[in-house]
Amino acid sequence: MTDHRQILRDAFLAGVERVKPDCLIRDHVTAAPDAWCVAGERVAREGSGRLVVVGAGKASGLMARALDDLLGARIAAGAVVVKRGHAVPCRHIETFEAGHPYPDAAGLAATARVAALCRAAGPDDCVIVLLSGGGSALLADAPPGVTLAELADLSKALVTSGADIREINAVRKHLSGVKGGQLARLTSPARLVSLILSDVVGDPLDVIASGPTVPDPSTYADAAEVCRRYGVWTDMPPALRLVLEEGIAGQRAETPKPGDPALARCVNRLIGNNRLALEACRAWLAARGVEAEIVTDRLDGDSEAAAGRMVEALCALRRPRALLFGGETTLAVRGPGLGGRNQHVALKAASLLRGRPGLTLLAAGTDGTDGPTDAAGAVVDGTTCADAARRGIDAEAALRAFDAYRFFRAAGGHVRTGPTLTNVMDVAIAWRHG
Repeated sequence: MTDHRQILRDAFLAGVERVKPDCLIRDHVTAAPDAWCVAGERVAREGSGRLVVVGAGKASGLMARALDDLLGARIAAGAVVVKRGHAVPCRHIETFEAGHPYPDAAGLAATARVAALCRAAGPDDCVIVLLSGGGSALLADAPPGVTLAELADLSKALVTSGADIREINAVRKHLSGVKGGQLARLTSPARLVSLILSDVVGDPLDVIASGPTVPDPSTYADAAEVCRRYGVWTDMPPALRLVLEEGIAGQRAETPKPGDPALARCVNRLIGNNRLALEACRAWLAARGVEAEIVTDRLDGDSEAAAGRMVEALCALRRPRALLFGGETTLAVRGPGLGGRNQHVALKAASLLRGRPGLTLLAAGTDGTDGPTDAAGAVVDGTTCADAARRGIDAEAALRAFDAYRFFRAAGGHVRTGPTLTNVMDVAIAWRHG
């Protein structure tokens, strides 16, 4: 008997494998007799300048390891910050583990080390910056007079408010001295080359990891408006609110804008994204005789609404076929449960697919972690809710309580990968096989 759920799990893993950071680094760093070519930029093997490597994000550890293997002793110094459990040992680059999705003391200490290496870079030096999803929390600093607990509480309030990642990062940039192009400002006048793995819909470089090496189009006023719009302004610690108010009044320097001379020697290169993962999923399915179509790599908006759109498209199919969706939805948590956006999408889809045979849907995060859980996501079909009900497990109650994790833990269906050491948002596969 064909295990349709396992087929979708395997297709998802094929997509994850294609965007593993070590493969992507080898795709974009090549050797010439007298120099290395890093994303099209020539870095001389010999010379007076030093080569420094810094970075932050869930994938930055494996990116650093691959670069370490390629460049070796040419690297004079380096430091990257990864989520706990994502460290990969390197010979020439220090690796720090820190808190995610909310900043912690380890992140502050690691960021201080990264910033110090950037400040020390001279005009003849080249700094390679490795950035991926998770970098906004891991590249962590706090304005003077602001405590770590206050910063973490605001971050949590924003993440659970329903604000999208662009809005959240507009706030983060203006409460930081390294985000929003400010790491590049610290590095100037050294040459800087950023290698970026996208975890944001549409791949906007100024949003990924809060754009520490990219000009920032947002302002202090934008950041304050986000806080007001999502109901966190009134409850913000006064010290944080004061930072934004002083910025609006012109009493604090804005983040670097397009054309800022501090970013004149900065080159940013996208080396991997969600589309690349979707293409690999499609190829894996096609090789096994499953016709598959990429519908979008820009899935966003409310998680439940996204589940509805995917199920509607799946039910409209008139022949066996798989539909691939990529992106990142937003889950405004309004219950006491445990889960993440992908598990919630899967549970909502299970409810909508109830009693419909021959339809299976998987939703999972490519980083291997969905929300504050140890699952990447879940896979469901038309029998999921009925099977759970026979065991006394109520899918609708779990949906209302935003408790998808405990539902799938009891009913089965979790997709578990452990830390994948990469991050290009989420993948959903909807398959009519009968």
